[in-house]
Amino acid sequence: MKIIIINGPNLNLLGKRETDIYGSETFEDYFKQLKIDFPTIELEYFQSNIEGELIDKIQEVGFSYDGVILNAAAYTHTSVGIGDAIKAITTPTIEVHISNTFSRETFRHHSFISPNVKGIIIGFGMKSYALALQSFL
Repeated sequence: MKIIIINGPNLNLLGKRETDIYGSETFEDYFKQLKIDFPTIELEYFQSNIEGELIDKIQEVGFSYDGVILNAAAYTHTSVGIGDAIKAITTPTIEVHISNTFSRETFRHHSFISPNVKGIIIGFGMKSYALALQSFL
């Protein structure tokens, strides 16, 4: 099984930014642990702060991988293009958010991605990614 985690803008700063919301662990360290915890999954990771690069990656993997775990971060609430890219591919996608977006600013309550995904996992911290991986098993 081949699954990719795609993270959007500012998630490269996990462990440094707003640790009260996102925790103090870097995603790279967490990703190493995910690979240990899910040894039967061929797991890849991609992060970009650039909307077009995220769309390009979704299109690149969207017909050949077994799953996409997408945390589009702030683009969740603004990007029709990323929502359309998810709608266009055949690979099942899980939308993930580290924080509970519904307990934050009102603009974070809307997602252009949610209507096009298999499921949504929000608010469980970094464990949200593990929950998404378990959903594919």
